[in-house]
Amino acid sequence: MATEKDYQGLFDRIGALREQVASRLSSDLIANPQLADALTKQIDDMLASVLDADSKVPPPPDKGLAALAGVGPDAAKDFGSTRIPQGVEPYDETITSERIIAVGDVYYLHQHERIGVFRAVQKLQELFKAGTVRLSDGNGAFLLYQFDRRDVLRYTRNDRLSAYKRIFGYGGAPVPTGSRPNTDFHKLFSHFVHQVTLFWRDKRISDVIRERAYDPSFGSIAIVRRAGLDLRNNLKWLSFGHLNVLRVEVMQLLEEAFKILDSDDVKRLFGADNAWDVVEEVLIRYFNERLVTSPRQRMAVTGREVLRWLAQPHILQTTRAQFETLLLEIAEQSEEWLTSAQAMGLSKRTGSHRVLPWDQTQPTPVRPNMRQKAGVSAQRTPAREYEFEL
Repeated sequence: MATEKDYQGLFDRIGALREQVASRLSSDLIANPQLADALTKQIDDMLASVLDADSKVPPPPDKGLAALAGVGPDAAKDFGSTRIPQGVEPYDETITSERIIAVGDVYYLHQHERIGVFRAVQKLQELFKAGTVRLSDGNGAFLLYQFDRRDVLRYTRNDRLSAYKRIFGYGGAPVPTGSRPNTDFHKLFSHFVHQVTLFWRDKRISDVIRERAYDPSFGSIAIVRRAGLDLRNNLKWLSFGHLNVLRVEVMQLLEEAFKILDSDDVKRLFGADNAWDVVEEVLIRYFNERLVTSPRQRMAVTGREVLRWLAQPHILQTTRAQFETLLLEIAEQSEEWLTSAQAMGLSKRTGSHRVLPWDQTQPTPVRPNMRQKAGVSAQRTPAREYEFEL
């Protein structure tokens, strides 16, 4: 149980230790900057172990109030003898990974919903019932029958769209009563992915300019960490409810849909080589849609990997070498997601906007250009269209 005097003395000694180590090893630290990280981590671990041991000491029955107020036989003779707690559990360490992983799976499902996988199967079902396609007793026909019979047990399409709206703010479906759409998700997700790509871009540039470059201005882990924590905290309150059960059921539904699309009689019906060819053929032939299969599917895969990474405690790592090693896992996924989203007009790269204001709830307004000043209505960009319609 630390007293106020011990508490103050501990941090004074830690500060003196840091200063003495930096003074004695100043020349070595200049030649080998990674040594500073190792020393800092060792001192931080020492401090953390002392604080952790003190927090486990049971407090007195009155929590130290009698000593502080000067009441009873345990009254403190001076202020330095009073008890002071070490603090509470950090906020960013209280998030359950299971819920963030579930959000990643729902994001994966949403992108496949946008591609049109479920609409393609629904169209096949309509054609099968109407008898307008040559499906009778093959494996695909039998799976279509089972798919239809199980429909009454599943979440409906409106249930799925409402979940996407509540969790990601995507689409125009109404959210369930008592909830609200998460309009900040896309902005925070794009910002985090962008900061990850900027970090590795700056790191590569520094490696080219200077051998073994170790300048903090090249790739700031603090900016990446803050962007990741903002996104994770945003999802913390949106991942409750039936999300976990819904994503398990719809993942099973997606698997079942691809078994139908990949069956031999269905592929033969459309002259397709695989299930994705069937999806695209149905979308073109019956819905007359512009195909976005490839970029959407890569956004689904890479976006889920990024969210899965956030579900782990990697974002809380403070040591630069370890943070870079862990962040490398999603470096290419982030670059690919951003490239796919940029190609579709759903996101953009900016080299100057490093920090996103936490209270910003709407996109930054665009200054009127000369066409607007002249009274000509400006065309809406794809990014703004995505904000309101996806």
